[in-house]
Amino acid sequence: MLRAEIERLKAKLIEAEWTIAELEARADVDPLLEILNRRGFERELARSIAYVKRHNTAAAVVYIDLDGFKAVNDKHGHAAGDALLKAVARDLSRHVRASDVIGRLGGDEFAVLMWNCNEAQAVTKSHDLEASIARISVAAGAARVSVGASAGIVPLSGEATPEAVIDAADKAMYVRKKERRG
Repeated sequence: MLRAEIERLKAKLIEAEWTIAELEARADVDPLLEILNRRGFERELARSIAYVKRHNTAAAVVYIDLDGFKAVNDKHGHAAGDALLKAVARDLSRHVRASDVIGRLGGDEFAVLMWNCNEAQAVTKSHDLEASIARISVAAGAARVSVGASAGIVPLSGEATPEAVIDAADKAMYVRKKERRG
């Protein structure tokens, strides 16, 4: 009888371990967009920084903020905003390499971690992504809604922290946003 109880408990433990692994994986994914959330992106960024340091390779982060997104939510509702966010996530996935990492850092902010990409290539790609996002249009009732995008880039350094990279990329994005408005 004791052996049967031990076997039952072992089976329960295995089941609990699988559940924990599944929940840990879900904790890193944005449930609406099915891309990494900030936590997952920062984890991958930390790994990338270590890799860049060890192998002296090029990589960059593109930080993207959607221009005019709040107005879409305010005028057309959150369902329209959600549809637009999904369209942007799909568009980013189609326009970056499979080895690149896409994350939603918050509200209407995305980031792309690009391997084997120097600063000039990252700038070119960021401008391509801005143009691609600007072409997105989704239905919101009888209307169609769209947004613009501003993207800042930061080359990775093996000496940086994920927080410092994201902060620098965010600042670069605001510089780009001012350039686009000016």
